[in-house]
Amino acid sequence: MSARVDIIGAGLAGSEAALQLAHRGYRVRLFEMRPFVSTDVHVSDRCAELVCSNSLKSLKSDSAAGMLKYELTRLGSYLLCEAFDAAVPAGGALAVDREIFSERITAAIDDHPLIDRVVAEVCDITPEGKLVLREPDHEEATVLSDASDALIVASGPLTSDTLAQSLQRLTGHEQLSFYDAAAPIVYTDSLDFDCVFSQSRYEQGAEGDYLNAPLNQEEYERFIDALINAECVIKKDFETKDLFQACQPIEEIARKGLDAPRFGPLKPVGLIDPRTYRRPWAVVQLRAEDAHKQSYNLVGFQTNLTFPEQRRVFRMIPGLEHAEFARYGVMHRNTFLNAPVLLSADLRLKDASIAVPVFVAGQVSGTEGYTEAIASGLVASLGVDAALSGKTFEPLPVETALGSLLAYATNPQTTDYQPMHVNFGIAQPLETPIRNKKQRYAAYAQRGKAAIDEYAEKQGIAPLSEGRTAWI
Repeated sequence: MSARVDIIGAGLAGSEAALQLAHRGYRVRLFEMRPFVSTDVHVSDRCAELVCSNSLKSLKSDSAAGMLKYELTRLGSYLLCEAFDAAVPAGGALAVDREIFSERITAAIDDHPLIDRVVAEVCDITPEGKLVLREPDHEEATVLSDASDALIVASGPLTSDTLAQSLQRLTGHEQLSFYDAAAPIVYTDSLDFDCVFSQSRYEQGAEGDYLNAPLNQEEYERFIDALINAECVIKKDFETKDLFQACQPIEEIARKGLDAPRFGPLKPVGLIDPRTYRRPWAVVQLRAEDAHKQSYNLVGFQTNLTFPEQRRVFRMIPGLEHAEFARYGVMHRNTFLNAPVLLSADLRLKDASIAVPVFVAGQVSGTEGYTEAIASGLVASLGVDAALSGKTFEPLPVETALGSLLAYATNPQTTDYQPMHVNFGIAQPLETPIRNKKQRYAAYAQRGKAAIDEYAEKQGIAPLSEGRTAWI
């Protein structure tokens, strides 16, 4: 009988790992606590539910995010394949219809004969590798009678307190945490299209990929004043280290200076208001949430404002005066491991006092971003496969976007660690430096493509279908 792997968490990383391992012939038990135990941000019991945004970021081949997508196509990612099939217009980015995306992945997992999805909260992991569960209709936690051959912890940034405490005890290290936020979503038919216009920056992508709400200087300054004086949910003075830099609440950006949002998420560059034929002073962009464009999210508007204050303040934006909210923005505390100290290049816990090999994937492993979570689930599955088949894990080349991220995240010399997206700031320097940024990024992409192609061929990994790699 084939070996079995237990996976805690059916988010992006856990779902990718489950499908990868089942494809390789392993039996998988996939544990997910929802809907038995809910979270502050999830709204369904489906696998791979996206909670903050529906964007998986850039498709540009000469961007770090675009490089990562090519690498995942070459490594045969199941979830990226589904993301392309569930895509909605987003200019040069890959955005998905959340419901279609999660429904397709849930169906793929539930229909697979080697995957058993279990609704239960994993409270603890015993030294023997057995899981301690709280299940519906059972008051007391119970210990599973058998341990798996390997374990992947992909419980996400909203890992339950009990499991976080278990990980802390097993690793001997305190977990780290930061505050993360999600942007609000508004219904399309509540927007004023006499003001809001359809346009992508510099006409990039198909016209209509984004909606734009323009503000003049007076409107902008009045909005910023209301924003920074609005009531917040979490009553605390945030320190910079408490807030994940890539998801700063819009009100925190505004507190950095009057023009900070105008040079950030509200930047008007590349846009012309068709009413004035001029570039606005500032612009709030909205991106489609679903394939039928029935709702849009406010791009870059992660927030900690109370729900009444979101209604009041965000309705000050021209074109959103009567906006109806499909979902308000929320802020929540995230948990992640100290990856540089605890994890090896295959995302395996180095010194855990557990009898079976334990791997960590997703945001709890200390990587940040949807595509990065998918990638970490894939890497953890490769690590499990190597461990259970007696092979030596071959680390991802540092010339790739994913390889550079893993090298950064698992480097014991990294200090003041914070979850990181793929980016060229952590890329392996070119042998011959290139000063021109555009040419340098193109060189990174060309070098990374060659490296991942060679790696995948050597590992015998088949790419996604040709049709899904044509975009890059």
